[in-house]
Amino acid sequence: MRRANRLFDIVEYLRRAKRVVTAQELAAEMEVSVRTIYRDIADLQASRVPVEGEAGLGYMMRSGYELPPLMFTEDEIEALVFGARMVRAWGDAAFTGAADAAVAKIRAVLPDRLERIAGTTRLTVAPHRTNPQDGYSRHLTPVRRAIRERRILDVDYEALSGERTHRELRPLGLAFFGPFWMLAAWCEMRGDFRTFRIERIRSLKVTDKTFRDEKGKTMEDFVARPGEAGYARPHDAPAVAAK
Repeated sequence: MRRANRLFDIVEYLRRAKRVVTAQELAAEMEVSVRTIYRDIADLQASRVPVEGEAGLGYMMRSGYELPPLMFTEDEIEALVFGARMVRAWGDAAFTGAADAAVAKIRAVLPDRLERIAGTTRLTVAPHRTNPQDGYSRHLTPVRRAIRERRILDVDYEALSGERTHRELRPLGLAFFGPFWMLAAWCEMRGDFRTFRIERIRSLKVTDKTFRDEKGKTMEDFVARPGEAGYARPHDAPAVAAK
């Protein structure tokens, strides 16, 4: 790794950590010696980068520090374009517009060589064949916004078994398990966490009722349960969603 890239990575690591980080931890992360980390930190401090701390105690980035914009690598450009194409193929209309706008902004400031890579990359995504009746496109946008605004959802849901239920949900998070999206939620009717496939939602209303984090009912609580990290069940999970 070039030294300039390592210095940038050290600053980013400290900025994201928001805690005291030891030289040993940084050395392991950057795959260099502790002595090299000491030299790098000293150079950053000499350059007026607000890294606080000292050898033997650890280091922390002063809050509020932002790095100036840096140029993307070729791999980063391809990753961004591929991600935007994933969103276009499998997201909702609002997501598609946002992804296209973000890529357009990025391409507008790229040098010619990288702009050509962004425009000609051969990484593609198979399109989602939307069925207007399946609820996929209709419900993804309001669910995303309800998660962001912490609004209660009134949902009519049909499990794979055919059983239909009415639920009042606290929407907590969405995960994509191609070819479908899974909603993790706190179900008020069951008093427990449940997961729901978006295309199995038959009707949905975003209510005016909002919710706050409560111990035992948060997304962090959900993923902390055995087997739930990363939404461990990439399927309809009738035992969870239909009871």
